[in-house]
Amino acid sequence: MATDSKLEAQVFDQLRSAFSGGDKNGWFAMHSLNLPRHEYKRFGEIDFVVCGPMGLFVLEVKGGRVSCHDGVWETTNRYGETDRLKESPFSQANSALHGLLKKLPDTISRSFVAGYGVVMPGIERLPDSAEWDRAVLADGREFRQFEQWLERFIRHWRTKDKNKPDASPSQLKALQQWLRPDFEAVVPLHVSAHDVKDRIVRLTDDQLRWVDAIEVNPRVICSGGAGTGKTMLALELARRWCATGMNTVLTCHSPWLKRYLERHAVPGLTVSLADSLHVTVKRAGIEKFDALIVDEGQDILNMDALGMLDSFLSGGISDGRWCFFHDVNNQSGLCGSYVPDAYDYLSGFNPSQIPLKTNCRNSLPILQRIQGDLNADVGNSGVGDGPAVREVCVADADSAIQALEKELHDLVDVGGFSPGDIVVLSPVPFTQSWTSSLSENMRNSISVLDDASPRNMNRHSIGFAQIGDFKGLESEVVVLVDMPRPGHSETLRSLHYVGMSRACVLLSIICY
Repeated sequence: MATDSKLEAQVFDQLRSAFSGGDKNGWFAMHSLNLPRHEYKRFGEIDFVVCGPMGLFVLEVKGGRVSCHDGVWETTNRYGETDRLKESPFSQANSALHGLLKKLPDTISRSFVAGYGVVMPGIERLPDSAEWDRAVLADGREFRQFEQWLERFIRHWRTKDKNKPDASPSQLKALQQWLRPDFEAVVPLHVSAHDVKDRIVRLTDDQLRWVDAIEVNPRVICSGGAGTGKTMLALELARRWCATGMNTVLTCHSPWLKRYLERHAVPGLTVSLADSLHVTVKRAGIEKFDALIVDEGQDILNMDALGMLDSFLSGGISDGRWCFFHDVNNQSGLCGSYVPDAYDYLSGFNPSQIPLKTNCRNSLPILQRIQGDLNADVGNSGVGDGPAVREVCVADADSAIQALEKELHDLVDVGGFSPGDIVVLSPVPFTQSWTSSLSENMRNSISVLDDASPRNMNRHSIGFAQIGDFKGLESEVVVLVDMPRPGHSETLRSLHYVGMSRACVLLSIICY
């Protein structure tokens, strides 16, 4: 099982903090060293290597729950998936260290005290054992005071080779230069992604303050571009209205979005497709709902749909309690039906108008790309910087398939993303997409999503969906395929807008 990327990001932050002070001169840490030779295996991987005047140290990182029964080690991730390890984490770290030392030139390896350690923040306290020394393990308690543990860890290995002097600056430079070709010497993609997701969590908490303003008004039109938090606010508003005892319905046009809303719904909330509201009312055993919330309202901005909503809301559209969340950007022809006169009709009842201006989904590079290519209003950047948008333009389908294969491989094996963090979006069904022509191994790692699983439920597989179906949803990483370069086709503008804006952290475009 690959180490959890978010955990590696936490270890990266701990190491960065430990080596940021003025008394840490000469120390550096590198991530993800892939070794072509290894003591026991043809290929080995080191999670982190830590180097400084006092030594060279390998750290093995294990996320989730870790257990050992009758000498068999297992790890269980946050999704409840359990993998058996071929050897203990301590044996892994030890053999990885020896693999590295064997590859190092003798002139370098002789200059350093060497040691290995294991980091398991998910285990509060691992029992003592003859198989490992307590000093080489950072479990949950030690991880919370990581810098102090690191100092004890280094002293532990120094005492085993007391006569070896500290490495000189020139020896450290030689080691760093030798290691760099095999390491991600810059922050890995998934570590950048972790930083972005942390900022999104903080921002969405701030964005929830808008619900206070929405809640006190009986009729509201809340408008904002993709990523401004409309669905999140709709769910929070539903929670509050249900808590007051109002019989509340949250409605939308897309079956995919309906499924997503149902999974996040609060007790007492009814979720319904707009065009089947008459059926929903009968099943609920009522005549009308007390309150109405519409998400992705631009999909049902036509007089027929508004007439349906009016019929099943106490007080109707004119006097009832409702909130209409909609996207300010034109997405006509993509999903549902938008008629400008219907918006004018809705506005004629003098609802409060609340514009959402802060984007709390997309990193700055994604936001700038959408605004630059499509001239779309997706709000002001709230998330901040993140990985650059990746783009490959190809001349033909064969080149596109090769580029897509390489990109998916790089995102997982080099970038460190979990397959479940990635969704491939296309304007066409899977059978017509470049995605269906990937190598057999890569195709087997892809799940074609449906309305029952609009988010990739299997964390070991990459998702595939058509853009129109994925509207209203999001993914950490989006790979957009089967289209020309954004901005080069006005007829595909809505598809580009929706597809590009689904990406929270990283957007990749394979285009022609």
